[in-house]
Amino acid sequence: MALLTRAEIDAADDRAWEDVPVPEWGGDVRVQGMSGSERNAYQSSLVVMGSGGSVQRLNMADQTAKLLAKCLVDAEGERLYSDKEVKALGAKNGAVLERLSKVAARLSGLRKEDMAEAEGKSEDEPTGASTTG
Repeated sequence: MALLTRAEIDAADDRAWEDVPVPEWGGDVRVQGMSGSERNAYQSSLVVMGSGGSVQRLNMADQTAKLLAKCLVDAEGERLYSDKEVKALGAKNGAVLERLSKVAARLSGLRKEDMAEAEGKSEDEPTGASTTG
């Protein structure tokens, strides 16, 4: 397989999405996997750092709504909820949010099995020649 150029990487449409029925809301919603930056911001929002850069505690407040705010999009892929609107989304039916968050986590590679698989792959020996010494 040929090596990709930056232009090819930038042009790749790699963000998976699914339309999910939500009968409680009277229709479907589109759930899109997070970008790398969105995923990092989401994960950072769940951690409260202490002095010296150590983790002080986890911030689990509205964790499901925070995830879905980054993943619920319209037909053009634009977010339906901003980070400032998390509380409004969090006020919705918890069972619905949990159901949708499972889809969002899968599409974003946030499930435990996704992370374990990624960690396993990162431990593989590099292939090919290296130019570093």
